[in-house]
Amino acid sequence: MATAMEVEEEKSRFHEGPEPDASDDTAHQISHDHWLQVSFVLTTGVNSAYVLGYAGSTMVPLGWVVGTVGFISAAAISLYANILVARLHEVGGKRRIRYRDLAGYIYGRKMYALTWALQYVNLFMINTGYIILAGQALKAIYVLYRDDDALKLPYCIAIAGFLCALFAFGIPHLSALRIWLGVSTFLGLIFIIAAFVMSLMNGISTPSQNYNIPGSHVSKIFSMVGAVASLVFAFNTGMLPEIQATIKPPVVKNMEKALRLQFTVGVLPLYAVTFIGYWAYGSSTSTYLLNSVKGPTWVKAVANIAAFFQTVIALHIFASPMYEYLDTNFFTIPWRLYDPDRGLERFPPYICPGESHVLESKEERVASIPEGLALVECYWVQLLSCSFCHCRSKAYCC
Repeated sequence: MATAMEVEEEKSRFHEGPEPDASDDTAHQISHDHWLQVSFVLTTGVNSAYVLGYAGSTMVPLGWVVGTVGFISAAAISLYANILVARLHEVGGKRRIRYRDLAGYIYGRKMYALTWALQYVNLFMINTGYIILAGQALKAIYVLYRDDDALKLPYCIAIAGFLCALFAFGIPHLSALRIWLGVSTFLGLIFIIAAFVMSLMNGISTPSQNYNIPGSHVSKIFSMVGAVASLVFAFNTGMLPEIQATIKPPVVKNMEKALRLQFTVGVLPLYAVTFIGYWAYGSSTSTYLLNSVKGPTWVKAVANIAAFFQTVIALHIFASPMYEYLDTNFFTIPWRLYDPDRGLERFPPYICPGESHVLESKEERVASIPEGLALVECYWVQLLSCSFCHCRSKAYCC
């Protein structure tokens, strides 16, 4: 039975009116994805080509005991912390769809700005790392067949960056990944299984390995600090509220299911390739495991190709907060204007340059779209018409 206080709170909420929907604050889709799709987003972020570096960059500086305990502890702590953040998603009666929104609501304006800056620095470094990883995979493919050093690593990185930019045209928001998450999972399994099997075979053929931590006393300290930082990064996306914004209600319960799947089944490939790689090569393990493995050339080529394309896909998970900010604040996206499912009436009226007529109603805006004009076409026509002030149709108003 409800208490008097609960009844008064409910009456207060009724008189104040409903909280504004989170979709009013963003141009991107929210509350759209099944929790399994969200779990694939989280798992893709964990099992990207970065897993090929943990054996060399984390296990080598820490050793067996500290490294193993560190990975297991980091996963447990990360699961607990992520569930806490997920449960705060609807704090204050409104969905907090960005990390900075959540921090600002709880701690104030200064923490809003600091969280925004730190998150974007973190995401920038992650995406830069993805482009470098993709370039490294491309370089590894090249040296398998030619060792003339004509195609240098900076060129490979530039090619990878260009392809990532091209792929971005097809991924306007996080929910649009959909089938690409399945492709990413398939590609990830290819290079993880290839690295695991070849490392296992190499380890069996050369059983004695040196597991001593290499380097001087000072270099060991710096290497250990970097390895601990990698442990913190390994299981966290740094954009959990942005990912949770895409999940269907009930958002907290569904997000907890996605997180539990990520931290049980989702972390197994990471553990497998990390521990078996360190076991096989010891302190000589490369920071890109596919450079250490010995096996058929074609297998290594396929693994590197899979790592390259999976990296291109995974990058756009961590780039999506930037897309959301730009789309929401600087661009008028056609589906944002014309999709009946999103409620056109909540956007302000638009006036065509050179015209006095204002498109006030939802029906007027829908009727103003030229018949048969695709949304992508409408987007580019809109940009051109805005740029040159040649707005001859009300559908092109910006």
